[in-house]
Amino acid sequence: MNCNETKFGGAVVLKVAGRVDLSNADEFKDKLTAALGNAPGGSATGGLVVDLGGVDYISSAGLRSLMIVFKASKAAGKQFAITSLQPLLMEIFTISRFHLVFPLFDTARAAIEKQVPDALGEFDSHK
Repeated sequence: MNCNETKFGGAVVLKVAGRVDLSNADEFKDKLTAALGNAPGGSATGGLVVDLGGVDYISSAGLRSLMIVFKASKAAGKQFAITSLQPLLMEIFTISRFHLVFPLFDTARAAIEKQVPDALGEFDSHK
């Protein structure tokens, strides 16, 4: 599993690639937590966008990591979104009913536009 973090104003985009399973779920949670910590909170609107477009499999341990950080984002008053699910991941999210829990978007841009609109200009200027 590889993770690359990029900040666009108040939005932090964490691109994840590879498999997320029991062998690396704790590392995944740590990277999510660190990325969430880099997003502004308080009166500034900030949030974490998790781009799973490069992930070919996620286990229940990986879903648990997402849920832990999602709850932390709510407690911190930060936005949280998941984007770019491949068909297998969408099936996993649907079977587990997590598609009803997480805000899901087709692209990182769509997530930023909805969740952290102040960061959209900076995101668009980096394309």
